[in-house]
Amino acid sequence: MKAIYAAILNAAKKLGPVKEEAKKTSIHLVRKSAFAGVATRKTALILTLKSDSDVANRRITKSEQTSANRWHFEIKLEEPKQVDREILGWLERAYDLAG
Repeated sequence: MKAIYAAILNAAKKLGPVKEEAKKTSIHLVRKSAFAGVATRKTALILTLKSDSDVANRRITKSEQTSANRWHFEIKLEEPKQVDREILGWLERAYDLAG
């Protein structure tokens, strides 16, 4: 789990300043506002990302519209290599929305 989280955090920090905020059940990654959340499960991490549109993709395990122009979606990550180009693209878009 630590290696997966490190891959997510390293990718986020390449985008610019990132603050980690520990919550009760997750860690939020914050620019001016939270753009990602990471929660642990027994065999995986759940990465929640902010979006300005709905994203249809087989990797997304849950998608939720939170306001008129905001969605949150979840991806289950079981190994560091799953933090790939697709995840990095979503992470970058989420980071931009939080600035």
